[in-house]
Amino acid sequence: MAIDNHVRRGHPIIFGLLLLFGLVELALAAWLTSRFHTHHNAPNQSILDRTHFALFTACWTVFFSLLLGLLFLRSATGGGLLTSVASHGVILALTWIFWSAVAASITAALGGGKNCSKANLVYCDQLNALEAFAWAEWAFTTIAIISVLLLGLRSVRRGDGYRGKLVYA
Repeated sequence: MAIDNHVRRGHPIIFGLLLLFGLVELALAAWLTSRFHTHHNAPNQSILDRTHFALFTACWTVFFSLLLGLLFLRSATGGGLLTSVASHGVILALTWIFWSAVAASITAALGGGKNCSKANLVYCDQLNALEAFAWAEWAFTTIAIISVLLLGLRSVRRGDGYRGKLVYA
């Protein structure tokens, strides 16, 4: 089937992007957390808490995008539990919820991003980058979850339910 070829190409790409942007977000959040704790100069407790949550979500994303990406490359048609539509759907749903919360909360804390030349905010550029990469992760996760939902519909129509494979041929 033609869709299977697209899934074989697209899965490593989208999970590679999730991994790459997750590593960038992880580095930003870890650096900001380190600076805030070392110098005790977080603008407020809200931004500190949201940076911690971004750090957790980035770690979650890096771990699961690497795991699902490697398992898919190893056994795309094997039909194992971790390569099923259901496992992808559950993990991506949680990841999407986390990134939605991170991106929205950082955006709210910064007031939609700051003009760093006019804002008197410590680590302003890094916080803006944290916000931007959070929204990028949200977008990639949204694309992935929509794709998995469509593949889930195909799997249900084939009679395999949500335990069906992402790729059949």
